[in-house]
Amino acid sequence: MTTENSGVRGWLWGPYSGLGLTVFLITLVLDQVHKWWMLEVFQIEERGRVTVTPFLDLVFVKNIGISYSLFDQESFTGQLMLAGFGLAAAIAMWIWLARGATGRLLAVSLGLIMGGAIGNAIDRVALGGVADFFSLHAFGFYWYVFNIADVAIVAGVIGLLYDSLMASRKDAAKSL
Repeated sequence: MTTENSGVRGWLWGPYSGLGLTVFLITLVLDQVHKWWMLEVFQIEERGRVTVTPFLDLVFVKNIGISYSLFDQESFTGQLMLAGFGLAAAIAMWIWLARGATGRLLAVSLGLIMGGAIGNAIDRVALGGVADFFSLHAFGFYWYVFNIADVAIVAGVIGLLYDSLMASRKDAAKSL
């Protein structure tokens, strides 16, 4: 006797895996095509800073660390370690998606985070660091430079937080 979630299929594929996979692939392709276009077609490295609006510039920065350049890793081995961490995180999220995703928001959120993590991991191996392009600034203050993968990761985390808050509100309402 077998159940729907038994064996390898239960570990690797669940009811929302198709949605998560689709979001993952769209995110990854958008991120990588944008990075290719910025570097090879637009040639942002040669152009330097390009003003788009009074608060947004395009610029090329290779981030050899993680957020805000923490844990800088100049060596290729260091970049491989950071890429491996991104891959391991994406695998763990895939298992979460296959085994425990309880709704579309969770699947989309995990897909966004996985796509962003793998997009940045590819950069680490191919470029020796993550290619970032968008620089937001206002009143002389510059925030960090980011890319589409980073936007996807942040959006995914916000989705996870929202999903967890909504679940806890539903549980609290049931207990009344």
